[in-house]
Amino acid sequence: MIKRNAVPVGESPTSVPALADLGWDDGVQVLYDASLRRLEPPAPARARGARVLHRDRTVCTVGTDSGMHQVTIAQHLLASPLEAPTTGDFVVVCDSEVVAVLERRTAVMRAAFRDLSAQVLAANVDTVLAVSSLANPWRPRRVERLLVIAWQTGAVPIVVLTKADCCADAGEVYEAAVCVAPGCAVHVVSAFTGEGMAGLSAELAPRTTSVMIGTSGAGKSTLANALSDGEAGLATAEIREDGKGRHTTVRRELVTLSNGALMIDTPGLRAIGLWGAEDALADAFSDVEELSLGCRFNDCAHDSEPGCAVKEAIDDGRLDLARLESYRGLQREQRRLAARTDARLRAERAAQFKQFAKQQRSQFYR
Repeated sequence: MIKRNAVPVGESPTSVPALADLGWDDGVQVLYDASLRRLEPPAPARARGARVLHRDRTVCTVGTDSGMHQVTIAQHLLASPLEAPTTGDFVVVCDSEVVAVLERRTAVMRAAFRDLSAQVLAANVDTVLAVSSLANPWRPRRVERLLVIAWQTGAVPIVVLTKADCCADAGEVYEAAVCVAPGCAVHVVSAFTGEGMAGLSAELAPRTTSVMIGTSGAGKSTLANALSDGEAGLATAEIREDGKGRHTTVRRELVTLSNGALMIDTPGLRAIGLWGAEDALADAFSDVEELSLGCRFNDCAHDSEPGCAVKEAIDDGRLDLARLESYRGLQREQRRLAARTDARLRAERAAQFKQFAKQQRSQFYR
């Protein structure tokens, strides 16, 4: 297990995990060597590879072959939110400073609604667990949104329905989850009774990294503690009387599970904004995309067009209308975000509005 107490560089740690146990493999080594060649000025011989276990603003705790260490982050990396190290990143450490972040294999990202920027939640993950609590009413639209984020990473998405011991109709919710998660495994688990935990653990191979995403109160930290036999030591809290979760996880943290797999716990997502997720939308709604291939027209809007295979599927019960509306809503959201962040699209929208206004005026003054 990874011990949670870091020591300054140069001191002897109480535990010395191998860097390979933190996911460092031949592919990462290639990226590390390439990063060293690009460093200006060149990295000294004392440079070493490491993995970020968690980060606190300008400092982070990393795991190396000599143990866990707390190091600072170079100023040039802090200048860009996308380039700054995040939990799960493989990095180059020189003395007591992170001087470079290796190219990310995968990244979990979301849009920040306030400044329209992208936020990197975790890096270099193999599996994304979209976690939803069965203690709360089933919300398929929220799970769909989580799955879009998961598909966008390039990692393997898995739906995890927690707190099965709190739900009398877990089987029905499971069937509903399967319908909104085509191509994904769905696990119903209870950290309290142990139900489904063995099956979920089998999905997480040693030295691979998973990340949990979901709202506060979904049971992510409790799940990580159960999968690590309590060694993760992540803080948990009781659900509030209104059914909402308490925001107990305040930082993204990488821990080791009892089977040797790695897991990143994340704070609950209050707002789940999608960033550049057009392709991921097609993956998350692959059932709708597949049906649309049977439409008579390539640009079918699935509204009133003749020969629409999607409408036929809704009419005969093969597709839920609410799922199609969810897909359309997320597509509109992506277009709005793109229009607000891309100058070219803003100009096009302005031209379209001017043309529309011109047409309206011409009809009014006839």
